[in-house]
Amino acid sequence: MEDYQNLIEKAYEMILIYGPKVVLAIVVLVAGLWIINRLTRGARRMMEQRKVNVSLIGFVSSLTNLGLKALLLISVAGMIGIQTTSFIAILGAAGLAIGLALQGTLANFAGGIMILIFKPFQVGDLIKTQGHLGVVKEIHIVVTVLLSPQNKTIIIPNGAISNGDITNYTTEGLIRVDMTFGISYKSNIKQAREVLLRVMNQHPLVLQEPAPFVGVSGLADSAVELAVRPHTKPENYWAVYFDVYEQGKVALDEAGVSIPFPQMDVHLNQL
Repeated sequence: MEDYQNLIEKAYEMILIYGPKVVLAIVVLVAGLWIINRLTRGARRMMEQRKVNVSLIGFVSSLTNLGLKALLLISVAGMIGIQTTSFIAILGAAGLAIGLALQGTLANFAGGIMILIFKPFQVGDLIKTQGHLGVVKEIHIVVTVLLSPQNKTIIIPNGAISNGDITNYTTEGLIRVDMTFGISYKSNIKQAREVLLRVMNQHPLVLQEPAPFVGVSGLADSAVELAVRPHTKPENYWAVYFDVYEQGKVALDEAGVSIPFPQMDVHLNQL
């Protein structure tokens, strides 16, 4: 009976000591979970209103939710009296080890977040980055996929893209096609200009604003070089490039404007 009485007294003492802490911890846990869910939904709605990429919304929401819940559980455990110092130290060491092992992947992940938030390019844009030119096919958290003009799939880490130069040919909605035609020194420059302008003005994919341009860009060894500059939409770049070169050559031939091949005049002086 005496042992039983001591046990009851100790239980009663434990209830008096830890009871209020447990009740308070439960209240904090329930309230914390409610607040975390509200914060997560609010953050998701804000990202959706800003039209953040869907994959990034889900990932950031899940990561934020789990991180806040982990902090909440550690706080609740500390309120009850559980020593959390060692647990936090273990988590910190594990996080450091994982971070060192995955530092390249984490850099690419951070780069992907920067791309998806600031949107230097979007799916469908024609860009040049890391020495590659292509249309953006997919944007993932870690890599970006391009489709080259040769129909090759190019996969580039987002860390390299976010830390390098990006040329976006689609942002302004038009792109200039740079071409050069060489005509004979004996040919009429004005006539050649009129012929090439007519070719560009008649092409359905060449924009009239800005207007097509033809001008002398250089005097080469065997030809007068004409800079031909039509503007078009980025998706029509190669069609205009090939068509204007072909149609321009045919039109110059029909007009009697010669396009010389490389040649050299040799003069012999007889002694």
